[in-house]
Amino acid sequence: MATADMSTTEARNRIAIAAGAALLVAGVVLVMFVLPAEFAVDPIGTGARTGLLDLGVTGQQVAALESAASTGGANQAEILSLQERPFQHETVELRIAPGKWVEYKYRLDKGESLLYAWKTSGPVNLDFHAEPDGGPAGYAQSYEAKKAVTEESGTMIAPFSGIHGWYWQNTTDQDVTVTLTSSGFYNIAHEFRDGQPTKNRMFQ
Repeated sequence: MATADMSTTEARNRIAIAAGAALLVAGVVLVMFVLPAEFAVDPIGTGARTGLLDLGVTGQQVAALESAASTGGANQAEILSLQERPFQHETVELRIAPGKWVEYKYRLDKGESLLYAWKTSGPVNLDFHAEPDGGPAGYAQSYEAKKAVTEESGTMIAPFSGIHGWYWQNTTDQDVTVTLTSSGFYNIAHEFRDGQPTKNRMFQ
């Protein structure tokens, strides 16, 4: 009977030792490999030596970006804005005589984006504005107004459907040339000058 009890005790001890060894190995694996690779935690430096820490840091960065995107309230409709019209791109040069002005505007629907950059050969007064469809006669909503500027670049998202663009005034005593480069989903561009008929450019 005593022999049987001893065998049972030895078996239990062996199981306990095996379980303890397994836990120890699991702990070593956790500290040396899992923590650096999954959580960017490297308490004993093995992750840095094996390159697993870099993997963990990248994973944490990706997780943070995905979390920010999901908690920021953005949905697929806000991220993607599919367009039926083709993408357009153009560069135009507009000469302005001394004391004169020119307006150049694009037709955009609400939510459409316009990427632009312009520069001038001399200082001009600027008013970046829009005329909404259905608005009162002569009404324009100004986005910004500046004096004596020579260049600017940016992105504009149309807050409403209408024509959106720039008014440049040459206050110098010499001709000034405006060079405008733009990209977007516009289909018409309008050029306005004092005392001249409007020039319209259609895009396919």
